[in-house]
Amino acid sequence: MITASRLASLAAAFATVKYASAGFNPSSKSNVAVYWGQNSHGVGGDNPEAQQRLSYYCANSNIDVIPMAFMTKIGGADALPELNFANQGDPCSMFDGTNLKNCPEIAEDIATCQKTYGKTILLSIGGATYTEGGFASESAAVNAANKIWDIFGPYNSGSSALRPFNTSAVDGFDFDFESTVQNMVPFVRQLRSLVDNASDGKKRYLTAAPQCPYPDAADQPFLDAVGLDAVFVQFYNNYCGVQSYNPGASEQYNFNFDTWDKWASQTSPNKNVKVLLGIPASSTAAGSGYLQPTALAPVLSYVKNFSSMGGVMMWDASQALSNKINGQDFLAAVASELDSASTASTSSSSVASTTRASSSSVERRSSSSTAVSKSSAAVASSTLLTSVRNSASSSAAEGPSYAAPPPVTSGQVILSRATEAPSEAARSGYSNGISSSNSISAPAAPASSIQAVIPPFVHGPRPSGAKRPHRFVCEEIDDGEEDA
Repeated sequence: MITASRLASLAAAFATVKYASAGFNPSSKSNVAVYWGQNSHGVGGDNPEAQQRLSYYCANSNIDVIPMAFMTKIGGADALPELNFANQGDPCSMFDGTNLKNCPEIAEDIATCQKTYGKTILLSIGGATYTEGGFASESAAVNAANKIWDIFGPYNSGSSALRPFNTSAVDGFDFDFESTVQNMVPFVRQLRSLVDNASDGKKRYLTAAPQCPYPDAADQPFLDAVGLDAVFVQFYNNYCGVQSYNPGASEQYNFNFDTWDKWASQTSPNKNVKVLLGIPASSTAAGSGYLQPTALAPVLSYVKNFSSMGGVMMWDASQALSNKINGQDFLAAVASELDSASTASTSSSSVASTTRASSSSVERRSSSSTAVSKSSAAVASSTLLTSVRNSASSSAAEGPSYAAPPPVTSGQVILSRATEAPSEAARSGYSNGISSSNSISAPAAPASSIQAVIPPFVHGPRPSGAKRPHRFVCEEIDDGEEDA
């Protein structure tokens, strides 16, 4: 007979196991990282679907890692960083004479997330509005890394650094650059050294969020030069997104998780780096790449066979819990599919033997909670300028899906993202400004296969109640052959 004291002991042991399994686990294929900070679902006020405070999401057992988005400037006014957390930045004040936020509520929540729920809390640097372009020199990059560490790393009572999160310290940094940056390698390398030699001895992490076209136009230099712990690859808004997965195919043509797995095992300085499958948490979170959890299940079963696979990343928290499927939120549904895929992946034979890996044990979770329009007329010109604008909805509007082109033998189109910054937006739970630029390589395709334009969604703060301006410049590379 099990006594009450025995039950209490078992409950305590179970709680310890749950706590130990929370947070980023480098040995797991079932990590779930969910970006928080931009309220991309688009509702505000007291609406329960508006972005909630950080601790609300930390209490959800389906989340392991929360990158807080974003640090939009590394060296803003007075060479201090600037933060933007949309509606959750409203309770913050400003340190006198600076643009650096002082956020006691978020500071409290970081401590709660770490100590009560065992979550991994990262601070994501960049986003679509980051426009600094990196650093003028290597020494400037190193100095910036040291300053960021003083401000957001372990608390040092002898330091005079202004600290937005007071004595709380983040568990590492995430890099989400959507446009080309200079001297980012020494910046990331210095943070790597600081993270690995922290005064408090705590394990911390460095991650990045490249887009799926390989190599990534913005992040690749530091991805190849500095050992990161994980990459949250954005498999959406591009031809290589999850919507291009071909069920049952022994080789995927456009969906390129295998390419990132190869990078992890052959190029990354950290051969144990984990690759997380980045997905939008709703059809309104991205222009393409959203799949219902049941449609996502075969993709998860496929990627679970790669040794580098480390779980799923979602953009973003406000979308993940507001998107309901048969009464269950998207986050819980995908977490369930992810755990189910853990057992199925061991028997799959669809991946090349060099990329096979046994699946980790299932982590039990609660059930809560371009193609460019390439017509014959466009071919006559070497440059095609297509203007794409979101709807005027205050939410991240649903954009057109990108139809992946079929295999071709020659031809390539370079798609360059370029945007302009809108004026200051009204404060209603959103941030201001939008700017990004990056290049994406995609196979060219016959005009008959072209169905839509590339959607303009990227990570970043969104203007309140305003259209999001984007411009896509499409330049055809001359391959020496006449176009049909």
